[in-house]
Amino acid sequence: MLLAVATCGAAPAPAPRQTERSKQKVLAEKTRAGIQQKLAELKREVSKTESEREDAADTLAESEEAISNANRVLRELASEQSETSAAVAGLAASQEQLAATIVSQKQQLSRLLREQYVAGNEDRIKLLLSGDNPNRINRDLQLMAYVSKAQARLLASLHGNLAAVASNRDKAENAREELDEIAQEEREQKAVLVKEKARRAALLGSLSERLTEQRKEIGGLERDEQRMAGLVDKLSKLIKEQAEAAAAEQRRQEALAAARAKAAEEARLLAAARKAERMAARKAERERAIERERERLAREAAKKPPKIDPRTGARTPQPVPVPVPVPMDPIDDDEAPVVAQVPDKPEPPPPRRPDIALAPATLDGAFASLRGKLRAPVSGKLAARFGAKRGSGPSWKGMFIKAAEGSEVRAVAGGRVVFARWMRGFGNLILVDHGTEYLSVYGNNQALLKREGDAVKGGEPIASAGNTGGNEESGLYFEIRHKGAAVDPAGWVNF
Repeated sequence: MLLAVATCGAAPAPAPRQTERSKQKVLAEKTRAGIQQKLAELKREVSKTESEREDAADTLAESEEAISNANRVLRELASEQSETSAAVAGLAASQEQLAATIVSQKQQLSRLLREQYVAGNEDRIKLLLSGDNPNRINRDLQLMAYVSKAQARLLASLHGNLAAVASNRDKAENAREELDEIAQEEREQKAVLVKEKARRAALLGSLSERLTEQRKEIGGLERDEQRMAGLVDKLSKLIKEQAEAAAAEQRRQEALAAARAKAAEEARLLAAARKAERMAARKAERERAIERERERLAREAAKKPPKIDPRTGARTPQPVPVPVPVPMDPIDDDEAPVVAQVPDKPEPPPPRRPDIALAPATLDGAFASLRGKLRAPVSGKLAARFGAKRGSGPSWKGMFIKAAEGSEVRAVAGGRVVFARWMRGFGNLILVDHGTEYLSVYGNNQALLKREGDAVKGGEPIASAGNTGGNEESGLYFEIRHKGAAVDPAGWVNF
């Protein structure tokens, strides 16, 4: 029975605490879900007109996407780990500094209390009723007020620092838990990567003959080209719509901000006028109080018998004491602040966040000014040029650069990723929008290091070269498109 009671009385195990990193990841995934859903629909729309016959490369799609995702996650985790380790070191240094400050403040407060105890603690009521010189009373009251304020400030600062220590401790604990999470995720992703690489190698071995045959089919190459053209056209239309929506939202926000600023200025002026009125009223009340005190003192002086000079016998009237000016209390600003009223008018609903996330991240015209100045997206050997014939099939719409598997692929210019997923004929494909209807295309990648909606800078790694999508050699397929049409990259990039 005792055992049963002990078992029933045992407290339930506390639920594991969710770290800030976990919360941010959940929020980011929710935000990204809208973009992914829209682009998945777009991809299905591009592919729905194709023949339903099986392509050997499609068998590799799932494995190649999994390898890409694992590589991207590992890269993100390494970056997170570095940032979190730096944050932990910073928190430790801050904790030491706060601890030293708290010790100093406690010593200072101890000295103040000891000095106050030794000097004696005259309260304000005793001082007012002491009958002492009014000027001295006024001066002592002012000094007591200054000392009280200094003590209050010191106590408030001490409480703030103690709260900061507790917050710092929580943040450090959270950061350590995040490091543990990252390490666990790294182990899991490495296991996934090893497994998927082995799976892809086995699939390649079994599909090698079919892949070789299908690479030579002219119809397949033409379908790949049509698929890319359809994707770019639909993406361009989507980007334009979203850019217009983003511009409309910006105009709405600017108008709303202007209305708020105007209302806030009006509220500030109204509050200043009210404060001036209160100060004038208090000044008038203070002057009336001084006048009443002067009249009272004059009446009391009149009631006292006059002084008689012993030498001359002359009578001298009692002097009327001058009332001591009482310092005017500071304006009490505890009254409710004036709330800025924004004009009540119907507002258009804001565009969805995923729409705005795909809008161009660069200024219009910025990409066109870089013509002939762009750096090659990957280091390697140029194997196929724009316009060259692909055997007896269609001509190349871009360039193929041979590069070792895993070589870094860099964005040729700043922009925003508008497509990052596997696509038949191009494997792991990433498209970057540079504004003014310019797109750069990077295909056959081993891994995509950026997600849809991410802003990128020129020269920033966005993928790693590979041979996905049934490609025979490892490298990068690269295109530049303007208003949907492919242009010769040689006129833009210094290879």
